[in-house]
Amino acid sequence: MKLICGKETLLHYINIVNKAVTAKSTMQILECILLSVDEKGFTMTANNLEIGIQTAPIDAQILETGEVAIEARIFQDIVRRLNGENVTLESDARHSITITDGSSCFTIMGQNGEDFPTLPEVQQNEAFTLGQNELRNLIRQTIFSIAQESAKQVLMGEYFEMKADALQVVSIDGYRISFRKSPVSHAFQEKSVIVPGKTLNELMKILSQEEEDKVHLYFTDKHVLFDLGMATMVSRLIEGEFISYENNFTNDFTTKIIIETQALIQALERASLVSRDNRKTPVKLEMRPNQLILTAKSDMGSAYEEVPDETEGDEMQIAFNPRYLIEALRAIEDEKVAIRFTGSLSPCIIAPLEGDAYQYLILPLRI
Repeated sequence: MKLICGKETLLHYINIVNKAVTAKSTMQILECILLSVDEKGFTMTANNLEIGIQTAPIDAQILETGEVAIEARIFQDIVRRLNGENVTLESDARHSITITDGSSCFTIMGQNGEDFPTLPEVQQNEAFTLGQNELRNLIRQTIFSIAQESAKQVLMGEYFEMKADALQVVSIDGYRISFRKSPVSHAFQEKSVIVPGKTLNELMKILSQEEEDKVHLYFTDKHVLFDLGMATMVSRLIEGEFISYENNFTNDFTTKIIIETQALIQALERASLVSRDNRKTPVKLEMRPNQLILTAKSDMGSAYEEVPDETEGDEMQIAFNPRYLIEALRAIEDEKVAIRFTGSLSPCIIAPLEGDAYQYLILPLRI
């Protein structure tokens, strides 16, 4: 294998495939990036057996075909520190890789590319298509309420519901539910899958923020493929039945407030300063006519905040882990939100003033 590629181009694609490289593994090949040159061009692949990423053909001058696997960390470090504009990569029959840029030359022992695990095959027949930035936002606005550790494996992923006219994304960690909905412009066969949180965290890092860039989703019973154009990511799905959540989102309430989103975030952040542990020292919310009172008290001290709002219904008191409220509110871009309460020991629901683009349910703490 021999080729010449621009340094910045090479580094850009190394950074992409690195999202699927295992840092440490008993299988050393999983710590590598596969460099392949064939009649289709130059591609790079990484595969940690849960997530696999393969680039589209990379712009390069092809001099000789072949393939070799190189340890990802040292490959990235070398390319990042090279001074030249172009990098020459050449491998020999012993899987040794020479990296040169004119003034610098490195020779690194690689591994046989034939030993690199192949990516799962996902038939690309029917695609579910939406904007990359839209998908990135859907993940960003829900990922924080995925369970980090759970006896229920399904809670460690996000529930993707492909409807005829929308994509719905749901995450549950046992204390809260995050729901987001995005309309799509074409009909699609309805399907639901659970995508691992680890996959979505890495996908979010490479999704474009340009409105015109699209991502195409393809599914099998066990895998999902995200085609971003410049690369594809394949991930296993979490098997199992997701928790039924729909009935938790009710329009019933005994108290409802409409409040400025940023004003409430800032008040919660200030009130939680007196607590080292938000689970042990919650922030108490007291609904009064057109005024929300926030208080917190711990061994460190106490806090008191007043935030104007529009109140409908009964006066009441309820307490929450402030981090849960803050994370949900930060995911909302609306200037104002509606928060519905049905009792001091019942969940609150944060929703838009109009429509059903999002809903966040949060369990209270006992006062």
